[in-house]
Amino acid sequence: MDAAALRAMQAPIKNKYKSDADSAMITLKAKGTLDDQNIACKVETGKALAIAGLHPATGGSGMELCSGDMLLEALVACAGVTLKAVSTALEIPLKSGTVYAEGDLDFRGTLGVAKDAPVGFRDVRLTFEVDTDAPQDKLDQLLKLTERYCVVYQTIKSGPPVEVSMKRM
Repeated sequence: MDAAALRAMQAPIKNKYKSDADSAMITLKAKGTLDDQNIACKVETGKALAIAGLHPATGGSGMELCSGDMLLEALVACAGVTLKAVSTALEIPLKSGTVYAEGDLDFRGTLGVAKDAPVGFRDVRLTFEVDTDAPQDKLDQLLKLTERYCVVYQTIKSGPPVEVSMKRM
C-alpha cells in the first residue's frame, strides 16, 4: 500500500470522526474462560484460542502462554503496525524491519516473596531495527510519530485508570 491508498482508505473514516466525535469511541473487548482443571485462562483472540498459564518462574510448565509475554507481543504488534502505517503515510521506504520488546520482571513481587519487590514490569524497552536509505531526520520523525500513535505503547506509558470488579455468575 502506498501513501495515497492509505489516505484514500482513511479519509472517510477521519471525516466521520471529525464531524461526529462520539462515533470514534469504540469499546474493544477481551474475554477469557478459567480452565477448570489447570491454572490457566483460555482467551478468545478473535482468530484463535490462546491459553495463558503460569510462567515457569512462578511454577508453570511453560506449555501455556505467559500473559507478560502476551503484553510485550501486543506492544510489538501495535508498534510494528503503527510504524508501517506512519512510514507509508510519510513515504519513508522501509526495505525490512524488526521490532523488539523486552521487559524486566522481579518475580518475587508476584509470588509475594518480598513486599518491596514490584508486581509487574519494572522496565520495558521497545526497539526498532529498520533497513532503509531514509535520512536520520526522517527516521527521527518516524519514531516520534510511531510513539505518538501506538495505542499499546501510549496505554502502557500513560497508565490509564483501570476499574476492577467481581460478580457472581
